[in-house]
Amino acid sequence: MAFKTDIQIAREANKKPIQEIGEKLGISSDDLLPYGHDKAKVSQSFINSVQDRKDGKLILVTAINPTPAGEGKTTTTVGLGDGLNRIGKNACVCIREASLGPNFGMKGGAAGGGYAQVVPMEEMNLHFTGDFHAITSAHNLLSAMIDNHIYWGNELEIDARRVVWRRVVDMNDRALRTITASLGGVSNGFPREAGFDITVASEVMAILCLAKNLEDLQERLGAMIVAYRRDRSPIYCRDIKADGAMTVLLKDAMQPNIVQTLENNPAFVHGGPFANIAHGCNSVIATTTALKLADYVVTEAGFGADLGAEKFMNIKCRKAGLAPSVVVVVATVRAMKMNGGVAKADLGTENVEAVEKGCANLGRHVENVKSFGVPVVVAINHFVTDTDAEVQAIKDYVAAQGAEAVLSRHWELGSEGSADLATRVAEIADAGEANFEPIYPDDMPLFQKIEAVAKKIYRADEVLADQKIRNQLKDWEAQGYGNLPVCMAKTQYSFTTDPDRRGAPVGFSVPVREVRLSAGAGFVVVICGEIMTMPGLPRTPSAENIKLNADGDVEGLF
Repeated sequence: MAFKTDIQIAREANKKPIQEIGEKLGISSDDLLPYGHDKAKVSQSFINSVQDRKDGKLILVTAINPTPAGEGKTTTTVGLGDGLNRIGKNACVCIREASLGPNFGMKGGAAGGGYAQVVPMEEMNLHFTGDFHAITSAHNLLSAMIDNHIYWGNELEIDARRVVWRRVVDMNDRALRTITASLGGVSNGFPREAGFDITVASEVMAILCLAKNLEDLQERLGAMIVAYRRDRSPIYCRDIKADGAMTVLLKDAMQPNIVQTLENNPAFVHGGPFANIAHGCNSVIATTTALKLADYVVTEAGFGADLGAEKFMNIKCRKAGLAPSVVVVVATVRAMKMNGGVAKADLGTENVEAVEKGCANLGRHVENVKSFGVPVVVAINHFVTDTDAEVQAIKDYVAAQGAEAVLSRHWELGSEGSADLATRVAEIADAGEANFEPIYPDDMPLFQKIEAVAKKIYRADEVLADQKIRNQLKDWEAQGYGNLPVCMAKTQYSFTTDPDRRGAPVGFSVPVREVRLSAGAGFVVVICGEIMTMPGLPRTPSAENIKLNADGDVEGLF
């Protein structure tokens, strides 16, 4: 049987005008700022007007560690949202925006797949409503103003060797990781070492995704530390007087975007920090707004539960006062076989033994999520090559872990295929058995917070960090930042810092290479192993296959 590609399905979608989608959530056309016919921003005045409403139930979708076999976390998020609407629930989906870096690099598009997609697919994966461009521009405005301040006499006495504010670009470009800036003579300033991160790793991105409103946004931007003086005292963004102009650039980007699923159900798509180098969740303002408008809000957190779900719980929920009612962990038979040692080329052949062996990775994620006091459902994202025996092996394993696995065929059948999953998830959410609590308290010392994540979530034996890093953490505690959560930057492919160690490894350490204080966002970034905050392109980047065809349609992006 020949299946249509994701983009073929997306282009055949029977989209409704965005005003009709808004009406499903009670948003009038006057409160929508349209970007064409099929996407819009929701006005801040409308968001302010619904704050006294009761919140709906929050459902988090996470996954096992990603494998080349594919897991379909976004696809399951969309499918579950459609499934809830199909069984008569008022549900909304909240996902992140796509970065251009992975689109042109290795990962490809990020709007779901099969018959569980959010549209317009092409626009969402390219420039969309310009939010990422605004974030990039605001971030680099601050960069320019820092160097300009130094050039015009350096009234704040910035130590040019201790400028910690890097530049950003929304592209994978390893050549920019470390650069020398201001070369070319007196008129270009004072030469110094600098560098770039990808936009999704920017503290501005994190702040936009954690801020409650424009006032909160500007206050957080102003609190960012950009450099230090020779006496090691900090220089803040507000000292450079950039926070006001940055807020102006981010004014529209701060408003959540609303689009639709293939089944014309509402979806908020807003913000996009990566989970392997940032906090990996869509914006607080989109999630909290959705909770005021829908009875069930299905959101996702990036990569595996060891990264995205951990940060959703320990950072986003802590900061925004949120608590999930149920967590869905996505797994596939194919990924279980890969974790069980099967090569990608052999995944189409039945191998129940490999499925059972690979389930250890799933089991650890289920146990980890449960440790936050939230009930767990495993969604088996169905592939046509899966056999009944392989699916049953996962169900039996999960049942032995004290949880339940439900087969979902949303990719193939849309909401018809996810109705069973939706029914079970709604039942558990309605039962109100969640007793959510982060895994470490605010007042725990920073290094102990790092150890808590490494030992409780990754199951590491120890955290390796030299004295310079430990002293830096103690200095930040002395400056009043000890109550912040930690944001682990680590490979997404393994519980360890070695991307090739699949399954549920034990007997390893987590080396910390660097720590960065995001004082405005309100967390400490902990860079582990070889993870890079500016990714590189693969040997054969996806960009080589992306083009416009004779009809003017995009080819090769999906």
